[in-house]
Amino acid sequence: MPGIFILLFIIPLRASQSVPPAFPGAEGFGALATGGRGGEVYHVINLDDSGPGSFRDAVSQPNRTVVFDIGGVINITSRLQVAANITIAGQTAPGDGVTVYGERVAFSDNTIVRHMRFHGSITMPRGGCTVIIDNLKNAIFDHVSIAWGRWDNIHIKGTSDVTLQYCLIAEGIDPQMFGALIERPQNITIHHCLWSNNQSRNPKGKAGLQYYNNVVYNWKVSGFVGGHSAADHYQDMINNYFIAGPNSSDRFIAGFTATDHVYHRGNHADLDKDGKLNGRLVTDEDFISAKATLLPAATHTAPVPVTLDAAEAAAEKVLAGAGASLKRDAVDARQIEQVKSFGKLGKIILRESDVGGQPAMESGAALPDSDRDGIPDAWEKAHGLDPRNPDDGRQIQPDGYSNLEHYMNSIPGMTLSGRS
Repeated sequence: MPGIFILLFIIPLRASQSVPPAFPGAEGFGALATGGRGGEVYHVINLDDSGPGSFRDAVSQPNRTVVFDIGGVINITSRLQVAANITIAGQTAPGDGVTVYGERVAFSDNTIVRHMRFHGSITMPRGGCTVIIDNLKNAIFDHVSIAWGRWDNIHIKGTSDVTLQYCLIAEGIDPQMFGALIERPQNITIHHCLWSNNQSRNPKGKAGLQYYNNVVYNWKVSGFVGGHSAADHYQDMINNYFIAGPNSSDRFIAGFTATDHVYHRGNHADLDKDGKLNGRLVTDEDFISAKATLLPAATHTAPVPVTLDAAEAAAEKVLAGAGASLKRDAVDARQIEQVKSFGKLGKIILRESDVGGQPAMESGAALPDSDRDGIPDAWEKAHGLDPRNPDDGRQIQPDGYSNLEHYMNSIPGMTLSGRS
């Protein structure tokens, strides 16, 4: 089908240029991913499971930036594998944005994903995880909503240099209803994420992990779970907020052993379910009782440090901006409403039908883009570019970003989290 994508060639940065963060506001160990910078631009033009113009086709080849001419629900019926060196720009979708629903999505090296929703389903294999981040290097997931995984919502194994920031991980389903298993990766940053209505593993941290400024709500068995294995794991846990919901036990941290080496400070736990955010400071004794080995200083140093907030301020930011928040769907809106009840609302579910299933979404209409470089004509004209020249979108500016990236980072609402 003509006009689906424009083939562009990679332009390497000059040796004198340093690689900038994946986008302004990218932080942590995955912040230097470059994704599809300088490669093809592929327009997703339909909601089909496969074929020309589909999301599956868009991510099937490396060195691409994927933009969306249509919003809505993309129903997939088999596991979807994303190639390496990919940027998935969910913020470009019109209407209500994009949800990939029904099956597992697995990622590869050097990936940037922003403002997407990935929802698994009860029809996945029993051991299926909605998002798989295994055996790769350099990836960042920013404002991504992930739900309805059958084993865990997220699986991360054998991986290094990954960031999850301002993500929403919710409502794991039968049989385990778990948030995430992080198994033997190194250099993982998870910050300003919302973990909501998962029975346990928010996450399970068998890892070298920075866990900063997260909110965990309405676990059932346990909240954050240590590595609990013979191998040594090092977890830095700073300024997180654990908030009990209707199904919650008091075990907001659990499952550590002496091989879990934890540095902690500024974490809070609100366990009284009284409808107010009024938690107490988490103490050394809490971690010692959970069998962790305490450290006097943080272990991990990321190439782009996380900008830390106090726990209560972080909770406000997370509730305002976590997940695909440019336009919230009913699934994410439900999580936010329940967390804001501070103990009164929330539910551990068995299947997505328990909460109404996958909601419909408006498709919207894309802005005119005559040269198909991913940048709308009006933006090109306003910024001195030529809407008839498909090459100017890939041009790298002195700050290290392409013109296409400057457009994508400028989309209204992209600073909801307090960061660009």
